[in-house]
Amino acid sequence: MKSILKELMGWIVYIIIIVALAWVIITFVGQRTQVSGHSMETTLSHGDQLIVDKISYRFRDPDRYDIVVFPYQYEEKTYYIKRIIGLPGETVQIVDGYVYIDGQQLDEHYGNEVMLDPGIAEEPVTLGDDEYFVLGDNRNNSQDSRAANVGVIHRKDLLGRAWIRIWPLSEFGVIKHE
Repeated sequence: MKSILKELMGWIVYIIIIVALAWVIITFVGQRTQVSGHSMETTLSHGDQLIVDKISYRFRDPDRYDIVVFPYQYEEKTYYIKRIIGLPGETVQIVDGYVYIDGQQLDEHYGNEVMLDPGIAEEPVTLGDDEYFVLGDNRNNSQDSRAANVGVIHRKDLLGRAWIRIWPLSEFGVIKHE
C-alpha cells in the first residue's frame, strides 16, 4: 500500500510540474496562432499556423518590419497579425499609395500593390513614445493602422513577434522579417 501511494504521489508531482511548465511557456515564451484572412499575403497565407515569440520584446524594442500579433480591441479573442512600419516618435504619411516616414519614402519589398486608401495616414500621423504604425502586406485587403477602429498600436498591446511557421509543413521555418 505504501509503495502505491509513493508511486501515485510521484505521478501527481510529475503532472503538476508538466502543467506548470506548459503554463509558463504559453504565458511568457511562445503561443500558437493561426492566420485568418489574406491581409499578410504573400508573406503569410490564410490558414498558416505560427508560433509567436512572446519573450524577445521583454528584452528589446520592436523593430521596423517585425511581423507582430496584437489583440483587436473591439472583439474578444480576436488577434491581428501585421508588419510594423512606423516606430515611436516618427511621423507616418501615405502619399499616392506609398508610405513616407518623416518625409522619406519607405523602401518596401513585400507589399503586393500600391495602396488605394491611405485612411487616417492621408494626413501625417505622429507616433507617441510607445506607439507603432502597422500595415498588412496585402495593403488593399487589410484592416490595419490606417483604419480608425484599429489605429496605432501601443507597446503594451503587442502580444509578440511571429517566429516560426509550423503549418503547412511545406512552408515550415523561421519567418523572415525584412
